[in-house]
Amino acid sequence: MDKMKNIQKAEVLALKDLVDYQPGQVVSKTLVQNDAVSITVFSFDKGEEISTHESGGDALLTCLDGVGRLTIDGKPYELHQGESIVMPAKHPHAVYGLEQFKMLLVVVF
Repeated sequence: MDKMKNIQKAEVLALKDLVDYQPGQVVSKTLVQNDAVSITVFSFDKGEEISTHESGGDALLTCLDGVGRLTIDGKPYELHQGESIVMPAKHPHAVYGLEQFKMLLVVVF
């Protein structure tokens, strides 16, 4: 049984190409989902967001394209391509596309 899905194996690829921008939407593609880890690639159209929520695991977010704003415990952070931040488990956080924005999200439970 494959551990990863929705991704080519043994092939060089750009993670940001796994999801397209869609007008007025947040698009996601799950690569791994199990009790230990979740790996998902997201695209946000400008102005789109995932509202404030909490996660049961620490979450590493890496900006793949564009500019996004993360809010953790009410404090805003701006991420540009190539930058990363860790959102601690059980802390309220939200994600917003300041521009069109793509991100890789790795959550470790």
